[in-house]
Amino acid sequence: MKPNLIINGAGGRMGRRILTLAVESERFDIVGAIERPQHPDLGKDAGSLAGIGEINIVLESEPPDSADVMIDFSLPEATDRVVEHCAANNIGLVIGTTGLSAPQLGRIRDASDKIAVIQATNMSVGMNILFSIVGKVAALAGEDYDVEIVEAHHRFKKDSPSGTALTLAENIAKETGRSFPDCLVHGRHGASTLREKGTIGMHAIRAGDITGEHSVILSALGETIALSHSAHNRDNFVRGALRAAMWLSGKGPGMYSMQDVLGI
Repeated sequence: MKPNLIINGAGGRMGRRILTLAVESERFDIVGAIERPQHPDLGKDAGSLAGIGEINIVLESEPPDSADVMIDFSLPEATDRVVEHCAANNIGLVIGTTGLSAPQLGRIRDASDKIAVIQATNMSVGMNILFSIVGKVAALAGEDYDVEIVEAHHRFKKDSPSGTALTLAENIAKETGRSFPDCLVHGRHGASTLREKGTIGMHAIRAGDITGEHSVILSALGETIALSHSAHNRDNFVRGALRAAMWLSGKGPGMYSMQDVLGI
C-alpha cells in the first residue's frame, strides 16, 4: 500500500518539485498540498501549479488530519504549526526547512516522543555521505590543519550561513574536540584578522541562481585537502526527501536521521 503523503510548502519552488517527483515516482498517494494562509494560489490545483496537470488536490492552508507522512520544505515561521499538527494526528514528519531556532529544534525533539521525525539540514544523498566522513577526515588530519568552510547559494536564500555548512562544522567539531558553535569565525574583516588555532572559518556567498555549493578546506603548511559537494539542481534534495518519507512511513516514534535512511 502506498504511503499517504502531505506536502507542506507545496506552492514554493521546492514544494512543487517534491509534488512533481512524488507523482512521477508512483510510490505515494498525495492527500494534501499545503501553503500559508495568505498564499495567492490557494484553491488552485496543486498539480497544475507544478506544471504536471490536474491531480485533484488543491492548494490549501490547513492540512488533513490523516496521513502517513508529511514533508515540510517551507519557512521557519510555519514549522511550529506543522510539528504540532503532525504530533497531534500521528503523522510522520520529514523536515527539510532550514534556519530553525534552538527552541524550534527542541520542540521537534519533543514531538519525536510521539511520532517518527527526520529533521535534516540537507536531504541529498551525496551531502549526507560527506556529513558522515568530514569529521573523520578532519580528525585524521590533526590540529596542524586549518579548517575553512565556504558555501554558496542563490540570491533568494534567507539564512546564512547555510544549515548544511553548520552541520559540516558541527560534525568536524565533534570529531576534533572543538566547542561548537564557539569555534566558528564568520568571515574576516579589518586590519587584524590573524587566524586563531582551533577555529573553523565560515564564509557565505549569495549570488544569482546557485543551487548549493559547499567546500571544506583543510590546509597545513605544504598541502591542502579539499572536500566539496555541488548540487546541480534541486531534484537531488527532493529525491532524498522522498526516500526519507518512504523509509519513515510506518516507523515508530523517534528522532531519525538521513544516515539512518541511507544505512551509513
